Amino acid sequence: MTVGNSELGYTGAAGAPGAAAPSAPAGAAGRVDLERLADTTGRIRAAVETVIEGKPEVVKLAVTVLLAEGHLLVEDVPGVGKTMLAKALAKSIDCTVRRIQFTPDLLPSDITGVSIFDQQRKEFEFKPGAIFANFVVGDEINRASPKTQSALLESMEERQVTVDGTTFHLESPFMVVATQNPIEMEGTYPLPEAQRDRFMARISVGYPAPAAELRMLDTHGVLSPLDVLRPVADAAEVARLIETVRQIHVSDEVRRYAIDLVNASRTSPELRLGASPRATLQLVRAARATAAMDGRDFVLPDDVQHLAVSVLAHRLLPTAETQISRRTTEQVVAGLVSAVPVPGLGGAAHLRR
Repeated sequence: MTVGNSELGYTGAAGAPGAAAPSAPAGAAGRVDLERLADTTGRIRAAVETVIEGKPEVVKLAVTVLLAEGHLLVEDVPGVGKTMLAKALAKSIDCTVRRIQFTPDLLPSDITGVSIFDQQRKEFEFKPGAIFANFVVGDEINRASPKTQSALLESMEERQVTVDGTTFHLESPFMVVATQNPIEMEGTYPLPEAQRDRFMARISVGYPAPAAELRMLDTHGVLSPLDVLRPVADAAEVARLIETVRQIHVSDEVRRYAIDLVNASRTSPELRLGASPRATLQLVRAARATAAMDGRDFVLPDDVQHLAVSVLAHRLLPTAETQISRRTTEQVVAGLVSAVPVPGLGGAAHLRR
């Protein structure tokens, strides 16, 4: 499948690839809009950081995925705040939030909903499932069966749910934040490649620095910061920010650079499965959000490089030789970023055109 530059220059009306729209012209995102975006995202990040101590880059990436209309996979060892991150991001915005605890007995209808026959009206009535919310927090997603995991696929990609032949559209913004434990494999069902590809980015929270952990003992030891966290934005405001991000300009050179980077993963001898065209689209969309949060109305190659590991690594499958040499897909992507030449762009003015 070939992805042309025209396909990478837009996101559709629902934020999904495939809904054709012209690429935004340079300067389409006004200065006032960018200032509003920076102010709102700054408040969201500050609110989340009151819960997640000492992890500003992790919080920034989570907000980036939100603005880029993607979904986030949080993968790390137990007890480092995976679920707290997801809950804090959801609670910082005044919108509908549902949490799903994934277990082996969870059914697809628990997620999507089910039609129940109403005896009085003599007709079926649809009862929405947990997926009908602006934020869906999926805790330990790899503990559910593959059949239940697949119930998320349509909603994550197309932002709609089809039950008994009827399609129900999901409200915007819509974001799935899923967590999983990479080392506790008993009773788990690893996410297949098709499902991992639906997540825009994968992040690891990591252990806190000693100073941050000391502050955590002072704050979390008395009460949970989630209990006092108050929304600093609402769903309508986030939807406006998403519209601003869609207008961020991406030059032809940056688009080609993103394609070259993804193509390098497909030809790398260290990988048996490279990144998909969806990965290219999501890499560019995330770069738009990063540029907007930095106050720019155009994307730099640095934005693409900074996001490459988080957006690409979880989609790749290493060869047996790569696994034997104990090289991770994150290290492979970092090597590709170093190897793929950055185009000569001639300065920021050139990127605006």
